[in-house]
Amino acid sequence: MAVAWVFAGQGAQRRGMGADVLDRYPDLCRQADEILGYRVRELCLTNAAPGLKDTRHVQPALFVVNALSYLDRREREPAPDFLAGHSLGEYDALFAAGCFDFATGVRLVQRRGELMSQAGDGGMVAVVGVEPDRLADLLHREGLHEIDLANRNSARQVVLSGPDLALQRATEAITAAGAGRCVKLRVSAPFHSRHMAPAAAQYRQFLTAFALRDPQIPVIANVTALPYPAGGVGDLLGRQVDSPVRWWESMSHLLAAGVTDLVEVGPGRVLAELWNEAKAQPCPAPATPAPAACAPVIGAPAVPEPAEPAATARPGRITAAALGSAEFRADYGVRRAYLAGSMFKGIASPALVIRMAKAGLMGFLGTGGLTLDEIDAGIREIRAGLGAGARFGVNLLAVPDDPAAERELVALYLRHDVRHVEAASFLQLTPALLHFRYTGAAIGTDGVARAARHVVAKVSRPEVAAAFMAPPPAAMLDRLVAEGALTAAEAAAAALLPVAADICVEADSGGHTDAGSPYALMPAMGRLRDEAMRRHGYPARIRIGAAGGIGAPEAAAAAFVLGADFVVTGSVNQCTVEAGTSDAVKDLLAGLDVQDTAYAPAGDLFELGARVQVVRKGTLFPARANKLYQVYRQYDGLDDIDPETRRTIEERYFRRTFAEVWDETREYLRKHRPADLDRAERSPKARMALVFRWYFVHSTRLALAGEPGVPGGTVNYQIHCGPALGAFNRLVAGTPLHDWRQRHVDTIADLLMDGAAQLLDGTLRTWSNSGE
Repeated sequence: MAVAWVFAGQGAQRRGMGADVLDRYPDLCRQADEILGYRVRELCLTNAAPGLKDTRHVQPALFVVNALSYLDRREREPAPDFLAGHSLGEYDALFAAGCFDFATGVRLVQRRGELMSQAGDGGMVAVVGVEPDRLADLLHREGLHEIDLANRNSARQVVLSGPDLALQRATEAITAAGAGRCVKLRVSAPFHSRHMAPAAAQYRQFLTAFALRDPQIPVIANVTALPYPAGGVGDLLGRQVDSPVRWWESMSHLLAAGVTDLVEVGPGRVLAELWNEAKAQPCPAPATPAPAACAPVIGAPAVPEPAEPAATARPGRITAAALGSAEFRADYGVRRAYLAGSMFKGIASPALVIRMAKAGLMGFLGTGGLTLDEIDAGIREIRAGLGAGARFGVNLLAVPDDPAAERELVALYLRHDVRHVEAASFLQLTPALLHFRYTGAAIGTDGVARAARHVVAKVSRPEVAAAFMAPPPAAMLDRLVAEGALTAAEAAAAALLPVAADICVEADSGGHTDAGSPYALMPAMGRLRDEAMRRHGYPARIRIGAAGGIGAPEAAAAAFVLGADFVVTGSVNQCTVEAGTSDAVKDLLAGLDVQDTAYAPAGDLFELGARVQVVRKGTLFPARANKLYQVYRQYDGLDDIDPETRRTIEERYFRRTFAEVWDETREYLRKHRPADLDRAERSPKARMALVFRWYFVHSTRLALAGEPGVPGGTVNYQIHCGPALGAFNRLVAGTPLHDWRQRHVDTIADLLMDGAAQLLDGTLRTWSNSGE
């Protein structure tokens, strides 16, 4: 015979609760008062200010009463065999299991209540007396796709969560169909649904500051309906905020474990009633890691799945922290196999890099298009914001027409002892790239070569990837040694190592792109990697990452299914508080859909016909840039352009004459690129290219400055972006994150990674809830 003690969550609060225990533990009440800033005893007993209505105050008050009720009962009775708690009540179960002390518990639920109360419009409705499959079908037919199944309390009681208007429509539809009785719950937000994802991401970050111990008594987790695994307290509490409460399955698990008696500790008797219902009709598959038929997601008809036999059932072990390569996480010093990629002109700003690092993640400073002085200042700002020893990355953008500029950039990175770069736009290896990669490389006493610096090589073509996966060309190494850039020992180690140990496969993305398909690229690159490993016998495995199009949990999950060791995001991060672009651009980006991008010539590789993906909605830049390239291909010089075309470009695109643009360009070239000036003065075609390239610089400046009032300003914005941002905007529609002012790069990272993990372990069947 086994006994379980359980604790109720929000909704069980009432005036007078705790009257039998609050005065018995005055010291603990004082601790709570000091933390909360109000008298918890008066709040519970008399509903004194701030009252028992606001989530921010209800959750700590209920935790205190439940915790003290546990201590009171524990003085009189032996410890139970199992513990469980419904939503907030799970914190009392973990307190009782010794995972944290009383004061820590108060702090945890205080912050949880604050974040959950900020979730915005929405609430919860309990539906009693209906089969879940019938309810799912009904809501699907009504088009109520914003509603999630928040709690599966018993075989005939579920709780819906979503926006207030959608819940009202659902209540009307359920009542009209005679499909059950609806009861609106006393909560202020759509708890345990996708609408809580922003709050969940912030709460997960908050949890990292606490050392949470493993339970001394088995605690059944809401998220998995199984006992907490070793080391799983922080992860599961973070996931609990926006995951369904699988109570019926939890109770069914206790039944299967031999529990015969259940004691509800604290106010209320709702959980005792649900226990009786579970005994009368237990979940047919109580211990599966996936919800399966026991917890369908509302918005699509339930599809029964085969249940895992109880004898082989195991906890859902796929977590965001376990996705991808453990070696990658260790080498980069990050808690998740996730990087925020660089975006040129400092859009991937020092603030973005600092925010990621403080969240235990890594971002790359966007150095493309910046001067050396600007890059130097950016690195110094990052160092000042993070302190000595912090890990961060910077972009190393290929400069094929100016090798000296590339060498100067690498020299700057080495002076700052930068250890991580994202190498982008390289079509071939360069001495400067090898200089960075192998500075500090050495062969250890064990005979194993190791590099001190990491290169993430962004590639979209197998021949480029193959060059990065191979050891460096011997001739280049010899040259670097002769120049004194590398020592002989460093070159010897380099010969045993790949140019890049991390290859990021870039599919259809913002900025420079070959518009490749990840479904074709990832398997091909994986096989190429395996071939390189067999040929060269490296001491460590080359890792393959994925970038491009990652704007929703499904996309991140697909990347890991395709074999990604890590993922890199880009477009989604430029519509955040930390992105170094204008508010006007962010306002525009927040309204994009997946179809609102187009391809245009790349300004830095204009003559070669390279392309970038840019925003189409709200701007004429893609059409105008393509027209300029068409004119460049058609004519041999500016003087050859027909008058009508010339007038269109000068008056509509440039709003100045070709002569004025050339004067400005010539002054810049005289100071910074004299060789280009000599070439342009000899070749009318080269001069035309440089005049047209001015437009690309101008359009970027307009966007970064965000001055829509400037004549011709907004329509000329050049904004590099891929369809991933449109996917993300759809993901967060109707949540606080629809406003970019609520978006932070680390919040996005956790939202995508946690969602991917939930999809892969079956905890969440779909994020779209489209019913399609």
